[in-house]
Amino acid sequence: MTLADTLTASLEDYLEAIFHIIAEKQAVRPKDIAKRLKVSNSSVTGALRSLADKELINYAPYDVISLTPTGKIAAKDVIRRHEVLSDFFVKVLAVEERDADKAACQMEHSIPKIILERFIQFAEFIEVCPRGGSKWIAGFGSHCDHDDTQENCERCISTTLEDVKQRRQQGGQKAMTAARLKDLKPGQKGKVLKVNARGETNKRIVEMGVTPGAVVKVERVAPLGDPIDIKVKGYHLSLRKEEADGIEIETLA
Repeated sequence: MTLADTLTASLEDYLEAIFHIIAEKQAVRPKDIAKRLKVSNSSVTGALRSLADKELINYAPYDVISLTPTGKIAAKDVIRRHEVLSDFFVKVLAVEERDADKAACQMEHSIPKIILERFIQFAEFIEVCPRGGSKWIAGFGSHCDHDDTQENCERCISTTLEDVKQRRQQGGQKAMTAARLKDLKPGQKGKVLKVNARGETNKRIVEMGVTPGAVVKVERVAPLGDPIDIKVKGYHLSLRKEEADGIEIETLA
């Protein structure tokens, strides 16, 4: 067990706040943390000392605060848990973003890793399974809001059967739109079909979680197209353009 594994919920909140403030302002001071978390300056001082003792931050009175390499990993882990939960609540359970964010804040500190991974796997399954998709999720949201009747279910089944019939007439399968990861624009998603890389490059990509079947979302593309920032399995990562060019995907709506 690492020092990061022994963090209390409160200390995880401080790590998360420090990470976000650094991303926004490049420098962090105690007053910034107090303002963000709505706590007293004395509470911030105590938390910073605890994090420094655990070697998660670099801290000295009247100086700027920074994350150590271990602290950065721990902070990213907390943020990943929060984002996975919030995304699941919004995109799968059709919960309002504000309520989803609040619930994620409460749950992120205690959810076991195996359960978190299942949230990710289920969300990906819904996106890529022909029986799922956005229509299925929208139907769930409608059911929650309007308590759909059996008549509505029968209409849905009829529509689904008609879709199956059309796919059969088109050759048994809906045409797949294949592309390269580098071709996706920010906001677009794709399911990884194949990774064309060898040696250390292949190892690096696989260790990132970019493997066949994984759902990848492009978040940002640099002005010259390199690097490409992606999100996969809840992680925010960067790929070189040549790496993204070697990743075959099926584009998702």
